[in-house]
Amino acid sequence: MPKRKSLYTKYGDTGNTNLLYGGRVSKASLQCEAYGAVDEATSALGLARALSEDLLIQSTLKAIEIDLFTVAAELATDPKKYEMFKKYFRPVTAEMTHQVEALIDEFHSKIDLPRSFIIPGGSPASAAIDLGRTTIRRAERNTVRLVAHNKLTNPEILKYLNRIGDLLFIIARYQDRDTLMEKLSDENPRIQ
Repeated sequence: MPKRKSLYTKYGDTGNTNLLYGGRVSKASLQCEAYGAVDEATSALGLARALSEDLLIQSTLKAIEIDLFTVAAELATDPKKYEMFKKYFRPVTAEMTHQVEALIDEFHSKIDLPRSFIIPGGSPASAAIDLGRTTIRRAERNTVRLVAHNKLTNPEILKYLNRIGDLLFIIARYQDRDTLMEKLSDENPRIQ
């Protein structure tokens, strides 16, 4: 039996990590924060997909997860090696953002949203979707920081993450469409 490659390399033991196609950065770098948050969101959406029994939600979340792998890879690429990335991956495009907008419109056409804040946690699946949404928002904020430091090669990523956050909000509400959505109002008790 051939010897298996080790799962651990020890290269990260000093707090640095490799980028795709070369280059090393601190694990606390803006790039790692951005693609790490995308990775976390992908995992939360995997949990949401496992919890949801709705086939439309399952297939939509799976498609988002697949796209987020590309987003994370793009964010994990040294900007100097971006041309190498494009040889093997399809970068985030305006068309991808437009497809997300169409999905937002599709899900929104199927439900009415209350005119107040909604308390997350109407179901385990919607809670996991909302966890993915808030993690995407963190990835978006981290990506804004990359822009501020001129380290984002593809500005479409920022638009795409923004739309994904919106899509996940409406999917979570769609998941709970047949349940009473808890919302904040003057009738709710407040901590005094």
